[in-house]
Amino acid sequence: MHVVHLLAGACAAADPAAIELLLAPGVVAVCDGGGQVPAPPEPVRGAAEVALLLAGLFAGLLLTVSMVNGGPGIVGRRDDGSPVAVLVATGSAREIGALWIVLNPGKLHRWTLYS
Repeated sequence: MHVVHLLAGACAAADPAAIELLLAPGVVAVCDGGGQVPAPPEPVRGAAEVALLLAGLFAGLLLTVSMVNGGPGIVGRRDDGSPVAVLVATGSAREIGALWIVLNPGKLHRWTLYS
């Protein structure tokens, strides 16, 4: 099973400890809120900090694993199907080294078209 599938399960469970086990110690997460939604203004660094970020961002959302810009990713949606976050992960098959998370509603609009 690919590490992104495991990450989706750990995020769905809102389990920071399980999320952290899937991240490289020096993992970096960059969030794009576009100034429209709350997002960390600087990259979040370190497995423990990124795990807490992901557990909070994806809590209560419906998560699906999907190809995002040619790479493995996770799409988080509200119960009504509207997208809230799209995550792209890079790294090895066993641990994630970097995450790009789009939270900007203007950029997520097209994900509604692919429901």
